[in-house]
Amino acid sequence: MAAHGSVTKAAFGNTSDGTPVDIYTLKADGIEAQVMTYGARVVSIKTPDRDGKVANVVLGYSGLDGYLEDKTTYFGAIVGRYGNRIALGKFSIDGHQYQVPVNNNANSLHGGTVGFDKLVWKAREIADGVEMTLVSKDGDQGYPGTLTAHVRYTVHHGALRIDYSTTTDKPTVVNLTNHSYFNLAGDGKGTILDHEMMIPADKFTPVDAGLIPTGELAPVEGTPFDFRKSTVIGKRIHDDNEQLKIAGGYDHNWVLRGQNGETKTAARVYDPSSGRVLTVTTTEPGVQFYSGNFLDGTKFGKAQEGHMKNAALCLETQHFPDSPNHPSFPTTELKPGETRHSTTTFTFTTQAK
Repeated sequence: MAAHGSVTKAAFGNTSDGTPVDIYTLKADGIEAQVMTYGARVVSIKTPDRDGKVANVVLGYSGLDGYLEDKTTYFGAIVGRYGNRIALGKFSIDGHQYQVPVNNNANSLHGGTVGFDKLVWKAREIADGVEMTLVSKDGDQGYPGTLTAHVRYTVHHGALRIDYSTTTDKPTVVNLTNHSYFNLAGDGKGTILDHEMMIPADKFTPVDAGLIPTGELAPVEGTPFDFRKSTVIGKRIHDDNEQLKIAGGYDHNWVLRGQNGETKTAARVYDPSSGRVLTVTTTEPGVQFYSGNFLDGTKFGKAQEGHMKNAALCLETQHFPDSPNHPSFPTTELKPGETRHSTTTFTFTTQAK
């Protein structure tokens, strides 16, 4: 592992239309991360366990073909223009209703049929990392305004930091997040059901049968959604709870304490077997904890790689799902002349037995 940040670039293949895809390897003390231009995706994060043994702790594929074939998991991707769900793919801005593609039963998920995860971003090397840029034209997937998104990945002292910045030329909605799947024991090392997790949130947003928030901010007290004290993930995942049944496990947004825009802890995950600890901090108002319920072992690419249910978890720092249709939620509207900034940091440490 490099003591000071280093960045190297290599070719990673071509998309079906021949567009070249590059992969960047970012190294700093205690961490090595790989990020590619297809979907601005995190391909691997290598960190040491309590004995110093290094492993990749995010799910992915060994070649680009796996990512191109897999249309449903969003491994490591920047999802947008609107991460998470919008009910019926409809929302209004200034009295004008917009319709975006419906690709998740009756709803729109992660920006539509061709979201930011399926596009090749432009990249440039920066100190300790890489900046990915995407220009999404007015009307792209039905969204208004030409949106310019910059996502910076940097590494330092066992941490991967993601800085998001967006501007638009017409009022629009935006909710970018990263969709990495973490297994702190290592990719392919069992499930995350024995990981212990803490989410410092007093409320979450319950969902209807389509996984759309009802609008309520419900207390976690006395429910399987109370992770205010570190709790084994598998301990309550099969509880007789309507919300768990709807999602087949956890796939919900927690309402983080503190102001939107302030840096706050979103989650802390500990794997007893390896001793690895992941601490997530963010300026976003929410975090979607997803326990990998829809992973089903389907194999992709020449290497025929697949991942089973609960093989990893996602901690997607974000604005709340379906915010454009809930005026009481923090707004995801972006107007011309404004710049939306947010920062999320994934810090890896270890803990003794």
